[in-house]
Amino acid sequence: MKTVIAMVQKELIDAMRDKRSVMAGLYYAIGTPLLMCGMFMVLIGQVTSPEDLNIKISNADNAPDLVRYLNNQGITHSDDNDTKDIELIISADYAAQMAAAKPAEVTLIADNSNEKLQKSIRRVELQLQAYSSEMGSLRLIARGINPAVVQPIKVIVEDRATPDSKGGFILGIAIFTMIYSVFISGMNLAIDTSAGERERNSLALLLSHPISTRQLVLGKIIAVTCFALLGLILILIVSKFAYTFVPWQQLGFSVTISPDFMALMLLIGIPLAIMAATLQLFVSFMAKSFKEAQSYLTMVLFVPLALSMAASYNIAPDVLEWLPVSGQQQALMAFIKGREVPMLQLLVSSAATIVISIALALGLERLLKSEKVVFGL
Repeated sequence: MKTVIAMVQKELIDAMRDKRSVMAGLYYAIGTPLLMCGMFMVLIGQVTSPEDLNIKISNADNAPDLVRYLNNQGITHSDDNDTKDIELIISADYAAQMAAAKPAEVTLIADNSNEKLQKSIRRVELQLQAYSSEMGSLRLIARGINPAVVQPIKVIVEDRATPDSKGGFILGIAIFTMIYSVFISGMNLAIDTSAGERERNSLALLLSHPISTRQLVLGKIIAVTCFALLGLILILIVSKFAYTFVPWQQLGFSVTISPDFMALMLLIGIPLAIMAATLQLFVSFMAKSFKEAQSYLTMVLFVPLALSMAASYNIAPDVLEWLPVSGQQQALMAFIKGREVPMLQLLVSSAATIVISIALALGLERLLKSEKVVFGL
């Protein structure tokens, strides 16, 4: 163990010498929660207090009540430069059709394929539908008919969701970024301590010392795992404070990173960090150069990314509940929503994670006994 500890110290010292490379992986853990909170604050501001929508309304004098209603909803007529490319044309016989209790025609002209206009188009359509429903109710009342007659079924929805569970979608994204930070934070060190050492001709020199291949592999895995866990700890701490500044209550739910969740995330993150370290080292040693290792790892990281996204949005078959990454993420989401944690699913996925890590570590040990891998032939 003294040799392994010395090997870990050597790897950590080498990593700290290249601070820019190390921080490149940790910037993700620090910056991602801050960036997400900033985006959510902007989105919440737009949803809760939308800006006025300026559109062109033709023949507005034919429907003064409709125009007044739209103005009260923040949809105004304008010919300025900031006017959206949306036109509402009120028919010439609008007033006569309304007076005769007939459907009055209005035409909405816009390019629905324009992504920048789609939200504004939906907003105008919804307000027109709301005004139409209001006018329909007034017509029924004018004829002595209760508007409730046209609503034969009254649906009452009792929502059992708590404020914390309602924020589960947001927390699912947060958990996804936390798990992904495990794979990002130690990636640069994994490449540098494998393909980088080989290019610097220090790997062969290291193997010439009285150290076994297994001790060498364990030292590198532990060092990369430490950086992966450091990234996880950083993103948990930053998220703990950053998410409190977002006004979630304006959307009717809350997002809280509790100490219990942080402890569970760290416990689950340990086997994930080990698997990430062994996977990245294995792929990096398989590559013949530093740049090739970077390219390979970029593609390999799509696997945990896909598993995590499938678990977040529930778009995958149930078998993924028992696989690494997706199984742990679903257990974390169940915990944070206040549901019972599926312990069997969590144990199986964690055990599978450890088994994969052991298999990759043994593969690493075998690779480093080959001269082709050591010298990059």
